[in-house]
Amino acid sequence: MPSGRDPSPQRLPIKLDSTSNGEFAPVPLDRVASNARVLAHAAIDDAAHRVGQARRRYLVSLLGAAATLGAFNRAFAAAGKLGGSYALPREAPFELAAAQAALAGDEFIFDVQLHHVNPQGAWRRKAGPDAFRSMPNSGCGQADHVECFSSGALLKDVFLDSDTAMGVLSHVPGGLDTNPLDFEAAGATRKAANALDGAARLLLHGRCMPTLAGELDGMAAQVARDPVAAFKTYTQFGPPDGAAGFFLDDDRHGTPFIERARSLGVRTIAVHKGLPFGRRGYEYSLARDLGPAAKRHPDMSFLVYHSGFDTSVKEGPYDPQAKVGVDVLIRSVREAGQPANVYAELGSTWRFVMRDPDQAAHLMGKLLQAFGEDRILWGTDSIWYGSPQDQIQAFRAFQISPALQERYGYPALTPTAKRKIFGLNAARVYGLKPEALRAKLAKDPVQQRKSEYLQDPQPSFATYGPRTWQQFVALRRMQGGMP
Repeated sequence: MPSGRDPSPQRLPIKLDSTSNGEFAPVPLDRVASNARVLAHAAIDDAAHRVGQARRRYLVSLLGAAATLGAFNRAFAAAGKLGGSYALPREAPFELAAAQAALAGDEFIFDVQLHHVNPQGAWRRKAGPDAFRSMPNSGCGQADHVECFSSGALLKDVFLDSDTAMGVLSHVPGGLDTNPLDFEAAGATRKAANALDGAARLLLHGRCMPTLAGELDGMAAQVARDPVAAFKTYTQFGPPDGAAGFFLDDDRHGTPFIERARSLGVRTIAVHKGLPFGRRGYEYSLARDLGPAAKRHPDMSFLVYHSGFDTSVKEGPYDPQAKVGVDVLIRSVREAGQPANVYAELGSTWRFVMRDPDQAAHLMGKLLQAFGEDRILWGTDSIWYGSPQDQIQAFRAFQISPALQERYGYPALTPTAKRKIFGLNAARVYGLKPEALRAKLAKDPVQQRKSEYLQDPQPSFATYGPRTWQQFVALRRMQGGMP
């Protein structure tokens, strides 16, 4: 069983902090969220004493997550933030069965946005020896601090410390010699996570930055090397001496990229929208091109990473005149006649709005209205946020208030909708059969290792990405090829 001593007593099992995925400047917690953290620590100490458990043992159980979310509820409600909440039985912090009813589940969880770093990649020659040294998790105890962000960290955090069953290994923006996760290393990680009977825990994105010379030609080599489930691109990426970005519906970069993917037999495009890297190319982060591109290419599927979310926008009711944020994506698909081949993805987006239940309720309500429960995809942007288990538990418990449902016509976030969002929707996009996969994954080496690990689980509750402006700037300097 876990040690009674908590090695990191400042950490909560449901992480509420200012962490960024490196694509936006960390946003400090406001007064309400900061108070929620204080209340959570006090609630954990009180509940652990009440049930007679050491703090660390209490934290690694579902009781710790329940106490944390319950404290968040009280802090948000006291501040008048009643648009959403985490539904928990009152006794959940003290009784395991009650905590399990709210926070445990048997969903097929398929995370379509996962990342790690290749410590031996060519990118390190340009990045220098201090790359990632400023990140919070660089002191994890590895001789080479970059190993703290490696495939090993990903596999532990995602498959041992969370309920995630499958995932898609994705890329960050950059050229071949500046990308911290090169395609070859991603393929090796995929193979390391392979299950028995030909099933795979990880699917793989190909990468393409059409504004860089030779990138379209390089797509074929990726398909020849490893199975490519989709091609990932960043429309706001451009070289310093070239185009600042592109749109998916333009004929210079966007259309040729989509058509090249189709010609290679890859019918799914994952595109980063929102979370702008900076002011250069900012307009290309807007999702105004998704509707036209999807309408023009009805045989392709478009997965909109981050759903166009921008941390500078406080999400509220849908505004048809909005210039930035999720509403731009919604307007784009509405004006294009609601093409059914556009999917909204939640990586970093859900993690950010967990700190504000009003924003979370409006965000999920609008996406359910615009896309329905069948076209929203689960992604977490891990490992930048550490293990995704806290995001999973918070989403399981989250509900949109009846008042907001009635006022704005938002659908309820039902258990059925959550099951679809957690994984069934993405399984359909990628042509997977969840029930058949469950039987195979239940017997594979990863599950065997997890069964042993859960006899003495040691979650770190750590966040990996930059939490301060200084850490963010250091990461951006390392990623010199980014706009």
